[in-house]
Amino acid sequence: MTTNSPEVTAPPASAVPGGAAVLVLEDGSRYTGRAYGATGETLGEVVFSTGMTGYQETLTDPSYAGQIVLMTAPHIGNTGANDTDMESRKIWVAGFVVRDPARRVSNFRAERSLDEDLVNDGVVGISGIDTRAVTRHIRSAGAMRAGVFSGAALELSDDEQLARVREQASMAGKNLSEAVTTPERYDVPAAEGVERVGSIAVLDLGIKRATVQYLSDHGFDVIVLPASTTIEQIREIAPDALFYSNGPGDPAASDAQVLVLRELLRDGLPYFGICFGNQLLGRALGFGTYKLPFGHRGINQPVLDKRTGRVEITAQNHGFAVDAPIEGELDSPEGLGRVQVSHYSLNDQVVEGLECLDLPAFSVQYHPEAAAGPHDAFYLFDRFRALVKERKTTASEA
Repeated sequence: MTTNSPEVTAPPASAVPGGAAVLVLEDGSRYTGRAYGATGETLGEVVFSTGMTGYQETLTDPSYAGQIVLMTAPHIGNTGANDTDMESRKIWVAGFVVRDPARRVSNFRAERSLDEDLVNDGVVGISGIDTRAVTRHIRSAGAMRAGVFSGAALELSDDEQLARVREQASMAGKNLSEAVTTPERYDVPAAEGVERVGSIAVLDLGIKRATVQYLSDHGFDVIVLPASTTIEQIREIAPDALFYSNGPGDPAASDAQVLVLRELLRDGLPYFGICFGNQLLGRALGFGTYKLPFGHRGINQPVLDKRTGRVEITAQNHGFAVDAPIEGELDSPEGLGRVQVSHYSLNDQVVEGLECLDLPAFSVQYHPEAAAGPHDAFYLFDRFRALVKERKTTASEA
């Protein structure tokens, strides 16, 4: 029988929740609880994630930068934390809200407690509040600006705390790609034993490690590039395909990346985008985007694939969406041919995927790498691999 290492059976004393804390929403709502993780003050947009598991992948997903994440699952931290499940170099959430943090770690893969990671990365959190009540409130009123206050910040008056929450900028209009992207290029070769398809330029807008690994596993030499990479730099690399990753912020504030994508689509470069990359494809094609009331977050979001008629359970994290009709063929307002919505949400009919009918390009609004989450959408990597191979064959025969 496998047993836990004594070093991770319980959080260290410095990481045990202690002291009072309060979550303050911009509409004046207040929820009192206990400090969790680091103490102090943090500000961000409060959102909820419906995943029953995968809290470490959620915390280290750069798409959550600038957001105070509330977990709807009541028990968090049970399986501790480890290096394998880190999806990036650090925790990105602005704050963390849970109901019942685990008092003891119980998993053979644990290398440390979640509490330690929160403290080490300076993530201010709160526990012991009615997360169901907060979730229901957000579902009615929408995601909003918020703050968590503990330690010395708790001594601020209620009015001062609320003023600080309301003074912060809203998520609409924010460009956060530069804050989460890789500072410099790095390369990951195609996995051994897999037929090499070609090279793929990946614009890191907040990419997760699992995405890079799966592209490598599907035969791509992966070239991960900073968000500020220019079209001239990409053309100089001369990749066989292009990929835009997930990421935080408002797609309407990413004009530079949209212009790069639009020109490379005109070049005929095969393109695959996920999450933020779906919104930027929509903009490159000439469609608008808009902010959702409370967004889609978690690992149980139902999506219909119009091509197959199958319902996929998907992992999602987005607060913005593409503004396009979900039925019929559309003409790209930017003159990039015919387009159709390939997937849509069964909860609220939000666009969940785009497919270009005259160009080798498609995208989805969710996370097919499923870290964490279901694997229903993993086939999209195979679909893109086949698209790139077909494109290369056609080009060689021309």
